[in-house]
Amino acid sequence: MEELLMNYENKMEKSLKNLNEEFTTIRAGRANPHVLDKIKVDYYGTPTPLQQVGNISVPEARMICIQPWDTSLLKDIEHAINVSDIGINPTNDGKVIRLVFPELTEERRKELVKDIKKKGENAKVAVRNIRRDAMDAIKKKGKEDGISEDEIKEYQDDVQKSTDAYVKKIDSAVEEKSKEIMTV
Repeated sequence: MEELLMNYENKMEKSLKNLNEEFTTIRAGRANPHVLDKIKVDYYGTPTPLQQVGNISVPEARMICIQPWDTSLLKDIEHAINVSDIGINPTNDGKVIRLVFPELTEERRKELVKDIKKKGENAKVAVRNIRRDAMDAIKKKGKEDGISEDEIKEYQDDVQKSTDAYVKKIDSAVEEKSKEIMTV
């Protein structure tokens, strides 16, 4: 039964980790190379992560430079950035692609905070679904193994405590990221 509980705890941890990874791709007015993590470039017919086709640097607080190792990829990289949802137009000088991050407007910051809260709510739903699955599995395993109702209730209480702890962690991650976005 302990193994079963650990399995569900790990799933909750993965939900939290996934949320934090999603948060790194949300730009906060400062140049962060992680906003490019999900962008793939067509590299000789293979979708390849942008980080693997060139050097990505942050020379200034609000600029990212992408220097591809193969300059024939400049147009493909520019196209991949344009079709992505980061909302920044790349400038290409023939050797390097520059992404200049504009200051976020108040309205855009509020939109981003709404998006952050939505992602947080989705993570909480995922954790609650994991809790439901754990509760069902505990009942089933308890009946199969002949465990008393009181012990089953204790295991379910443990699952509820884990769920509450992860919901609290998700709330604090959402609050922290929202504060970061709203800070000018």
